[in-house]
Amino acid sequence: MMRAIGIRGGKGPATSLFVDQIAKPIPGAGQALVKVRAFGLNRMDLLQREGLYPLPPQAPENMGVEFSGVVESFGPEGHEDFKIGDEVFGLAYGGAYAEYIAVSTKMLVHKPAQLSWEEAAGVPETWITASQALFLIGDFQPGQSVLWHAGASSVSISGIQLAKAAGAKAIYATAGSKEKIEFLEKELGVTAAFNYHTQDWSAEIQKATGGAGVNLTIDFIGATYFQGNLDVAARDGRVVLLGLMGGGKLPDGVNIAPLLFKRIRVEGSTLRSRDEEYQRKLRDTLVSHALPKFCDKTFRVFVEKVFRFEEIEQAHKLLESNTTKGKIVCVVE
Repeated sequence: MMRAIGIRGGKGPATSLFVDQIAKPIPGAGQALVKVRAFGLNRMDLLQREGLYPLPPQAPENMGVEFSGVVESFGPEGHEDFKIGDEVFGLAYGGAYAEYIAVSTKMLVHKPAQLSWEEAAGVPETWITASQALFLIGDFQPGQSVLWHAGASSVSISGIQLAKAAGAKAIYATAGSKEKIEFLEKELGVTAAFNYHTQDWSAEIQKATGGAGVNLTIDFIGATYFQGNLDVAARDGRVVLLGLMGGGKLPDGVNIAPLLFKRIRVEGSTLRSRDEEYQRKLRDTLVSHALPKFCDKTFRVFVEKVFRFEEIEQAHKLLESNTTKGKIVCVVE
């Protein structure tokens, strides 16, 4: 048996989270059993807790998709270049809110000494999602401009750093507080950030670009930002939709004409439902492009706060508050 975070009644608010006792997983073919040292929180965890996130069929019921830890054993068949005792971090279909996790070695990464357990646990989901959106789906090229909505979220913080390193001409962002705007402009060095509570971000970006617009927009909001995304898109621009925090039903009066006249491509994408081979390719991209920059500190993992395993309720409440800049991580002592 092992400790894991459960949900009383199967779904509910943060107060329904508790430390449960469940069976320790047994690694299957091509899997490693990892003793978890830390795990990262993601917005999908909030949706799953409320019973609003459709789980892929291979996912365990308990939450958590990113973690760091130590390899304890292996299932049968291939283990790539991993061995017992290796310090690793990785991406999983679920089950990271626990003392142990069984996960495919295709989604494990050797943890460099330059990353703490807490930092490493905050890398997989966010940096792989950002890489996927920017390069694989968004087809970002050096010299182009990019707009990151929810700019102080972990994925956008990762993506902003990736875009800078890849030679972005200009990087714009939106956020909901003066503190976040200052963080984005002064700490991350975006070209300009706009407060969606006090500014018309669409009009401001069109003004900042002289009406040319942005080549690529990464959006987590959905319906309420759809018109603005079309308005600020450059000719042959792309919009990558990663979330629906603002709903999935378009408001009345949305004008889709820019889709045609500016030849805009809008594409939605998820990561968790992708197969292992697809995720493995993204892992390899992370290892080859981002890992060296973590080691030389070009890329930073921004950890907002670290909680103990038993403080999972407080951790979820903080994530729900939308006040954070970076990752929330729990450590398993």
